[in-house]
Amino acid sequence: MLLSFLPIPDQASTQAVSVDTLFLVFTALVVFFTVLVCVVLIIFSIKYTRGTKADRSNPLDGSLKLEIMWSVIPLFLAIGAFGWASHVYFEMVHPPADAMEIHVVGRQWMWKIQHPTGQREINELHVPVGRPVKLTMTSQDVIHSFFIPAFRVKQDVVPGTYSQLWFEATKPGTYHLFCAEYCGTEHSRMIGSVVVMEPQAYEEWLQSGTTSESMVAAGERLFRDKGCSGCHAGTSSVRAPILNGVYGGPVPLDDGSVVTADDMYMRDSILLPKKQVAAGFKPIMPTYQGQLSEEELFQLIAYIKTLK
Repeated sequence: MLLSFLPIPDQASTQAVSVDTLFLVFTALVVFFTVLVCVVLIIFSIKYTRGTKADRSNPLDGSLKLEIMWSVIPLFLAIGAFGWASHVYFEMVHPPADAMEIHVVGRQWMWKIQHPTGQREINELHVPVGRPVKLTMTSQDVIHSFFIPAFRVKQDVVPGTYSQLWFEATKPGTYHLFCAEYCGTEHSRMIGSVVVMEPQAYEEWLQSGTTSESMVAAGERLFRDKGCSGCHAGTSSVRAPILNGVYGGPVPLDDGSVVTADDMYMRDSILLPKKQVAAGFKPIMPTYQGQLSEEELFQLIAYIKTLK
């Protein structure tokens, strides 16, 4: 292990190696230049202290070569460090297209987790080893922060919006899960575990226990029960946007702008229907604010994604 000699968590994800390498190199650069400056400072302080016999004749007014060196070398080091850190960052915030999606809701003081197949967990997340996992997260009350030290990933979870985090676990085991943002009096108890399993064991876990309906099935039921199908289905007599094939595509708005129909657009369209009105339609849709939980919003969006 790269940093096994330091008291830090295991490297248990693909991101952990790149993050730790970056940390080690940055730390080495800081230590090197700190020691270099201190050593030179001490040597000159001793050599040129008052009363020493150091030659003080012909003092230098400056050195162009030295000034270029101490300007250009740190400049290239800084640019290189910025480029490297940016590469690591962009890899961490762009999940693979084939990542398995799991939905997370933070609330005082627990993590509520919903798998696509219907399994639900509280303060525990089961995932397979060697497979990218994307978490789509939101908060039910205040700002939280989803932090898995062994994976070197952390993401704020903010009410009223969706944030994403992804990782790929590299070895089975049980790893700590924390809330890294002070969220109230019981913040220190908002902890949990990430259980990384072999693929076969993970499939067996999915089949074990009580399994509720899948997120898509639950979303389809909500789509009917909440009256969405009465306006947005292909056979509807009400003039409203048809949702088949909408997700992921461009949506022209009545103000002339165009947005992408992503998760956040779908959420706003359900809770704040007058915020972004589709071009050619009147703002007559009622709001479902307070009528749907965060989990139900995830289910509705999961169903809308399947409409082709």
